[in-house]
Amino acid sequence: MSDAYLVGDPDGLSPLLTELRNAVARELHAQLALRAERIELADVPEVAYQITRRVDELLRHRRGRLPHPHSPK
Repeated sequence: MSDAYLVGDPDGLSPLLTELRNAVARELHAQLALRAERIELADVPEVAYQITRRVDELLRHRRGRLPHPHSPK
């Protein structure tokens, strides 16, 4: 995935929403790569679960005031 999307204009989003958008985009990109660029309808629950885990990771880091591993420097 292009870094330009991850560090580009946040489109007026708050920092939290920007981080959430980026986390969802990264996980969707990873899931598409694992699934030959195609998500089957039967795979949607697993993809949603993985996205939820990624968002949970981001929120846990924010609550703990730890830098998120994927946040821009």
